[in-house]
Amino acid sequence: MTSKTVRKVIFGLHRYIGLAVGLIAIIIGLTGSLLVFQSEISDFQRHNQIGTITPKGEMLPIEMVLNTVKKSYASQPDAKLNRIYVPTKPDEPFDVIYVIKENDWIDNYVHPYTGAILSNSLNPNSIDRFYKVIYELHYSLLVGDIGYKIVGTVGLLVCILTITGIFLWPGWRKLIAGFKIKLDAHPKRVNFDIHKVAGVIAGVFLLFTFFTGFCWNFNEFSEPLIRAITFSFKQEAVSQLIPGKSPLKLTEQLKTAQAQLPSAELRSVYFAQKPDRALMIRYKFPQEIEDGGNSYVYLDQYSGKVLRVDNALKPLLGDRILNSFDPLHYGTFGGLPTRILYVFVGLAPLILFITSLVMWRYRY
Repeated sequence: MTSKTVRKVIFGLHRYIGLAVGLIAIIIGLTGSLLVFQSEISDFQRHNQIGTITPKGEMLPIEMVLNTVKKSYASQPDAKLNRIYVPTKPDEPFDVIYVIKENDWIDNYVHPYTGAILSNSLNPNSIDRFYKVIYELHYSLLVGDIGYKIVGTVGLLVCILTITGIFLWPGWRKLIAGFKIKLDAHPKRVNFDIHKVAGVIAGVFLLFTFFTGFCWNFNEFSEPLIRAITFSFKQEAVSQLIPGKSPLKLTEQLKTAQAQLPSAELRSVYFAQKPDRALMIRYKFPQEIEDGGNSYVYLDQYSGKVLRVDNALKPLLGDRILNSFDPLHYGTFGGLPTRILYVFVGLAPLILFITSLVMWRYRY
């Protein structure tokens, strides 16, 4: 097969994949742009909703905060405690999450010094409702599990689309020409130039976002595969059920967990949702960039035995790869500049799809 034939095959693959997944990729890209600064906008809205928290001495113990929220759900026996996020700043609330039913999570914001429940998301404001729809549209197209798999599949196809586009980029022959847009040329040429320049600039970042999205949406296959390829196997953390014994108090468990990572800061606690599941406690080292941290301690919920410790400062190769997904997908790896860049990267599928349709129109 000659190089000309190979190029023709790749061109055809690039064209038809683009036509097949273009509209869905546009939805994913645009919603992704809207989600880049979701946390800051939501935090601002939440601050306006719950008011200013004035630090007053020491924060309340986590167990006391949990007991306060638990009482508010006394009339809802089906409600189940899922996790708690610890304040990272003196003026932030605790966030205690309960699950009412599948995919229906309720955030309960608790004053860290008085224990008062400031608000919850049972009656979300317009900003929260908007972002809930945008988020579900982004990862599942608002159609549940099947949409989740469709988005994951589109993520893989966009990766192939991006790789073929980079291969076809004319700048490999003349670098300067590859980045040049001749605005005074025929509209056909201008359109082509916009397509090639937007594609090559956004290409790497589109690979980051769509590949990580594909891996997340097919996590049941991607994570075991990554761990197998990198020989980064981990022992499953399982609690040994003791008949008649209740889980240990959280205060005891936190002492055990902190002793494993003494220089790390507590970020959140994930409670076992099944009798044989482990209690998972998340920490952040000062050296870590991600605010949530990537260090975990897994404890037997009945005996308090340390089942596994994932230290972010001593990660396995598989952990390094999996931990890189968050900053690569959300654009946090370069701070504010890359996050702003990701807003525009989300617009790239729309620009590329429109310019490709124009090229197809000129061709036929």
